[in-house]
Amino acid sequence: MKRNAPAFRVALLKILSALLLISCGQKQEAGAPSQPEQASPEQDKGIGRVREIHLGPIDPALAEKGKVIFTAKCSACHKLEGRYAGPPLGTVTKRRTPEFILNMILNPSEMTQKDPVAQRLLAEYLTPMTPQNLSEDDAKAVLEYLRQAAQ
Repeated sequence: MKRNAPAFRVALLKILSALLLISCGQKQEAGAPSQPEQASPEQDKGIGRVREIHLGPIDPALAEKGKVIFTAKCSACHKLEGRYAGPPLGTVTKRRTPEFILNMILNPSEMTQKDPVAQRLLAEYLTPMTPQNLSEDDAKAVLEYLRQAAQ
């Protein structure tokens, strides 16, 4: 009997995602509501050196620098709109704190190992974010671009 290849792949991905969630300690009781995708801004700053950042008005020059960096370093896996290898980032600044975004850019390995939101994203997209070796200033430029894109 021939297997339906696309359906088989989808089923296999679901099984692997469930196993990854369980192995990361994110086991969910049957029938329990899923965790909200958006965490409390005062709580979810992620894992890393960025603990607090104060943002002012959007700086167009910094956002333009961030767009160049995003195109070179991020666009292979992320688009502003629509699912790709990684989640869409056009409205990420409405879902995540600036600290979380910077820590994810600067510290993706530890984030996916220890942060529950990053672990859920890894389980959903099945592609770990690779370190891009950006400086904190370059990461802030990307954040500024994402802030501008969300307007």
